[in-house]
Amino acid sequence: MTFDPANPLIVQADRSVFLEAFNPRAEEARRELAPFAELVSSPEHLHTYRVTPLSLWNATAAGVTAEQMVAALERHAKFPVPQNVVQDIRELSGRWGRLKLMAHDGGLLLVAEAADAPLLSELSRNKAVSPLLGDRMGEAVFAVPLVNRGVIKTALLDAGWPLDDQAGYSDGLEFAFSLSPSLQVREYQQQAAEAFYRGGSAEGGSGVVVLAPGSGKTVVGMVAMSLVGQRTLILTTNRTSVAQWGRELLAKTSLTPDDVSEYDKGRAFTPVTICTYQMLTHRTRGSDRDEPGAYPHMGLIGAAEWGLIIYDEVHLLPAPVFRITAEVQARRRLGLTATLVREDGRESDVFALIGPKRYDRPWKTLEQEGFIAQAECVEVRLSLPQQERVSYAAAPDREKHRIAAENPDKRAVVSALLRQHPGSPALVIGQYLDQLALIASDQEAPLITGKTPQGERERLFQAFRERRLPLIVMSKVGNFALDLPDAEVLIQVSGAFGSRQEEAQRLGRLLRPKADGGGATFYSVVSRETTEEDHAHHRQLFLAEQGYAYRIQDGAELLGAQVPAGDAPDNRKVEA
Repeated sequence: MTFDPANPLIVQADRSVFLEAFNPRAEEARRELAPFAELVSSPEHLHTYRVTPLSLWNATAAGVTAEQMVAALERHAKFPVPQNVVQDIRELSGRWGRLKLMAHDGGLLLVAEAADAPLLSELSRNKAVSPLLGDRMGEAVFAVPLVNRGVIKTALLDAGWPLDDQAGYSDGLEFAFSLSPSLQVREYQQQAAEAFYRGGSAEGGSGVVVLAPGSGKTVVGMVAMSLVGQRTLILTTNRTSVAQWGRELLAKTSLTPDDVSEYDKGRAFTPVTICTYQMLTHRTRGSDRDEPGAYPHMGLIGAAEWGLIIYDEVHLLPAPVFRITAEVQARRRLGLTATLVREDGRESDVFALIGPKRYDRPWKTLEQEGFIAQAECVEVRLSLPQQERVSYAAAPDREKHRIAAENPDKRAVVSALLRQHPGSPALVIGQYLDQLALIASDQEAPLITGKTPQGERERLFQAFRERRLPLIVMSKVGNFALDLPDAEVLIQVSGAFGSRQEEAQRLGRLLRPKADGGGATFYSVVSRETTEEDHAHHRQLFLAEQGYAYRIQDGAELLGAQVPAGDAPDNRKVEA
């Protein structure tokens, strides 16, 4: 290829890729780049991506070929793509599938092509891999003890070699059910479930489906359950999500209340059992985490009757669940998530132990197709008041974020923003309870925190759905699994430092399609010239990768232009 100044990409020899965000061709290039590259930073005009081994292996497992990746870079690059980058993409993506794990005579075999016998010899001497191997059965074949099925995948991945697990699965107890005739499964939902199942072959049955919040990941889970036709364990984030899964299953399938239940240690399992990660990882008081019996409920995941385990919001999988998942690799495993980003950097564990990405559909594609709502993202920046600015300057680094996050002027900004959306169902969400309590008092709105009883939460959520309650203030319990399709405005007043996944999930509360086809507005209120502003830039990375851009609004201008309280309708009152 030759120099094309109109193209938006600059590809560097270190596998970093710069995208000119202002370029008219930027959106098309971003859409083709995102499946196999990770966004690193996104300042206003120039976004930086990096092509990594894991991003290439996830793309390859999802069906993107090396030639498609190279072609995308060459199609959109200003300058010739460095030859080493082309070779790296071909060679690294080509590692997927060269090592396979196969079932054989009641055990496992690590298998490669004959030409890769020297590779296996080298890996067999790796200090992390060697203890996990059994006898050498041939030039390119090693026995692997069944108990090591999970850990050998993580060890080989750490050594730079992904392992394609085709050893098959142990069947659980059969349990057939049907989807409701009234359920209209969207084409991409069916494709996602089939990409996971792969006709029941050993090539399928484990992996992750990545779809935007509000696009119907629960339906993907239901379709996968119906394809597998066996008893299913569903693991999810909280009891609100448990209730949501239960409602959806009963409304959209032939399952009855006797078939579906929340896990209770003293009760027999139902064919579909739903449990929270918190319950699963509950540790006996005073026990060490490595002590036998420390996690009394963890045996649930290894119960012989499950033919499928669904990991909802798999990017939040706790470390103890990773450990036990390594021991249940003979079960079919489906991960559902809006983002593969993990703030602890354990994306590779999801790849190795749950499975590679099997299906991904860009958020903006779903938006254009009308399956999720259009959303505008706005970052409102305001200065700290003088007294807080002095406190911030003198505070230790570990306290600066909270001082900035609890900027008292955010309360007035929330009021001003809500007055801009009279009559719109709205959510306010944040990290710090004292701040949220003051905002709830200002707006005469209910506050939902981790201490709010589940029954009271459901009552408030139902009132919101029925438009009897126009505003709810929530702590971080509102990050996940909220079925509030009519929410049109969300105001984020504080968050967990630079968490990209939290930013994505909070925007996701707004993305369910609106009955009138309208859009939604996501506000992030940030203290200017503080660590909170720095964290905000990092939080927005994943959404920038999905094609969202933040409009910057000045908080002082907003407050200066606000309508006097008596002149605007007050829609914050709760109807009886």
